[in-house]
Amino acid sequence: MSSPTHDPSRHPTPLRPLNEATVLSVVLPMHNEAENIDALFARLQPVLERLGVPYEVVCVDDGSRDDTWPRLVAAHTNNPRIRLVRFSRNFGKEMAMTAGLRHASGRAVVLMDSDLQHPPEVIEEFYAQWQAGAQVVYGVRRSRDTDPPLRRFLTRRFYRMLDSMSEVPLPRDAGDFRLMDRAVVDALNLMAERTRFMKGLYSWVGFRQVALPFETAPRHAGTTTFSTWKLFRFALDGIVSFSTLPLRVWSWLGLAVAAIAVIYGAVIVLKTVLFGVDLPGYASLMVATLFLGGVQLICLGVLGDYLGRVFTEVKGRPLYLVADSVGFATGTAVEDGRTDHRHAAAAPPAALPDRRSSGLT
Repeated sequence: MSSPTHDPSRHPTPLRPLNEATVLSVVLPMHNEAENIDALFARLQPVLERLGVPYEVVCVDDGSRDDTWPRLVAAHTNNPRIRLVRFSRNFGKEMAMTAGLRHASGRAVVLMDSDLQHPPEVIEEFYAQWQAGAQVVYGVRRSRDTDPPLRRFLTRRFYRMLDSMSEVPLPRDAGDFRLMDRAVVDALNLMAERTRFMKGLYSWVGFRQVALPFETAPRHAGTTTFSTWKLFRFALDGIVSFSTLPLRVWSWLGLAVAAIAVIYGAVIVLKTVLFGVDLPGYASLMVATLFLGGVQLICLGVLGDYLGRVFTEVKGRPLYLVADSVGFATGTAVEDGRTDHRHAAAAPPAALPDRRSSGLT
C-alpha cells in the first residue's frame, strides 16, 4: 500500500506510462457500494473474459463509510487484475472518475457506475465500436423510467438548457457510461481544473464519438447518494464551467433597464411639459429602487460564484488525496490530483499501435 507522503509541488507526478500489456481498463467509482460489489463482479468479470484481451479493473473508493474497502480487498485477492484506490475522504464522483482515469493503463478505458444501472454486457458493444475506429463510444439511455418523475423532468430540462448555453454541444441522455480511447484519456488527464464537470469535458476534447443506446437497469441494492441539493450544485457546476452566458446576460439586462429608464423619463417629461401632469414620485421611486437593488444583488451573486471558482483554482490544492492503493506497481499509483502541464507538454503520450495491425480486431 502507498500513502501521500511526498511533496508533489517539488516532485511533479508525471502522467502514467502506457502499459502495452493492458488492452482494456474498467474504471469503477464507488461510494458506499458494499452491497453491490459481489453482484457487480459476478457479471463484469465474465464479460471481460469473453473479450479475450488483457484487462484491469480500477476501483476508486470515494471515502466510503461501509464495508466497501474490505470487500474490494477481498475481490483483489481473488482476482489480482482488480486494482484499488482509496481516497482519504469523500471527494465526490467527478474526482473519483478523474483518479480512475489517471490510474488506468489500458489502450481503451471504460467508465461505468458500480450499482449495476449500467449493464456490464454493453461493454462488448462498446469494444466492437472501438475496434471499428470510434475513439469515444458513449451510452445513451433509451428511457429514464428508473428515475423519479420529478428528477426525470428536471434532468431533461437541464440538459436541454445546458446544450443551448454551452460552448460545445452536449449529447442529451448521455451520462458517464462510455468507452474512451487512450488518446482521449490522455487528453482528459491533462486537465487540472478543480471544478470538474466530466460530461462537459468528454465533449470538449472532441475526437470521433459514437452514441450507443442502452436500457438502464434499476439499482441492484442501496439508494443513490445524490440528494436534491447535490444535483442542484452539479447542475450549477455544469452551467458555470461550460458557459459564460450567466455573465453576459447581465449586460443585456442592464441595457434593457437603461432603455426602459430612458423611455420612462421621456414619458414623464412629455406629460409634464405638454399636459402639465405631475406624477407622484414616491411610489415609482420605491419600485425602481427595489427592482434595481434586486437585480444588483443577483448580479453580484453570479459574479461571486465565478470569482469563487477562480479562487478555488488559484489555491492550487490537489484534486484528491489517496490514502491506500492495492495492485499497482511500486511508484505508479497517482497519489494526488496534481498535473504538471510543463511536463505533460514536453513529454506527450507515445503513439499507439494500430488496432488492426496489432491483431486486436
